[in-house]
Amino acid sequence: METETLALVQEIDFSLWALFARATLTVKLVMILLIVASFWSWSTIIQKLITYRSARREAQRFDRNFWSGEPLDALFDQIGTDPKGHSEKIFAAGMIEWRRSHRDDGALIAGAQARIDRSMDVAIAKEAEGLQQGLPLLATVGSTAPFVGLFGTVWGIMHAFINIAEQQNTNLAVVAPGIAEALLATGLGLLAAIPAVIFYNKLSADADRIIAGYEAFADEFSTILSRQLDL
Repeated sequence: METETLALVQEIDFSLWALFARATLTVKLVMILLIVASFWSWSTIIQKLITYRSARREAQRFDRNFWSGEPLDALFDQIGTDPKGHSEKIFAAGMIEWRRSHRDDGALIAGAQARIDRSMDVAIAKEAEGLQQGLPLLATVGSTAPFVGLFGTVWGIMHAFINIAEQQNTNLAVVAPGIAEALLATGLGLLAAIPAVIFYNKLSADADRIIAGYEAFADEFSTILSRQLDL
């Protein structure tokens, strides 16, 4: 009898596609949702890695130009009022307000330093929002995917036990397929969640470091302008 049972089990197709095809509609929907979430997470991860790498390179390039000794007005004239680079946008925001703070006779309007700082703070906030966009998705997938997968597993096991009760047969050939299909949902949940959690932590730290660099530059630039104001 045991030999016959093992023979029946060996004849069952346990490939991933076969497990998906035999699953109930609810478990299939759970699996599809987790697969979509996984692809969505990876697309966000790859896009953010490229974006952050580009932002770091742009910041390094701009720092070299900023500290090259070239006059700030000349540097501003080169990049214009609507530059593409993140660091350049912060610099442009400060320079635009700096020029607006001069009267026609060359005198400075009162409160120029505060307005310049606020302009750069607003520019930093906009750049930070762009850098952090998409990270909440990774946090959501990382925190919910295991539970979604667990729901699929519980539903699949429940359906497997219903089949056992209907057939009144606890044979391994009857039990194994349903349990395997149910556990696949948990596996997909972990497959989606683990990379999302790992890269959420990494990308969040990367974004914080880039934003901190922008804030440090704004402070240095503000200090340079404050010296001009005190002359």
